[in-house]
Amino acid sequence: MVTNAASFGRSGVHDYILLRASAVILACYTIFLVGFIACSSPLTYDVWHSLFSALPMKVLTLLALVALLVHAWIGVWQVLTDYVKCTSLRGVLQFTFVVTVFCYLAAGIVIVWGV
Repeated sequence: MVTNAASFGRSGVHDYILLRASAVILACYTIFLVGFIACSSPLTYDVWHSLFSALPMKVLTLLALVALLVHAWIGVWQVLTDYVKCTSLRGVLQFTFVVTVFCYLAAGIVIVWGV
């Protein structure tokens, strides 16, 4: 079996499972946030701050961030391998996207744990 070093998973099946798992995590996170906003009638800074100060919410937010970045990486990788035929250009674009993803992850960690 030939594996591609640029893919996130080890095969198409792994990428498929990672996409579905990340989509479920993102859906649960979104449903939770929408429900919280709907049930918190006076949504003030103190309510919002106390929600994101709790350890479970920090963990859930970081899990959602990682799920979003994994989901985005697999999608961008698939689009780039389908539509960018020049290998060197595709490599530069993938590298740029990976650097951007790691910057988003670092910023997310600093923001979530800074609350």
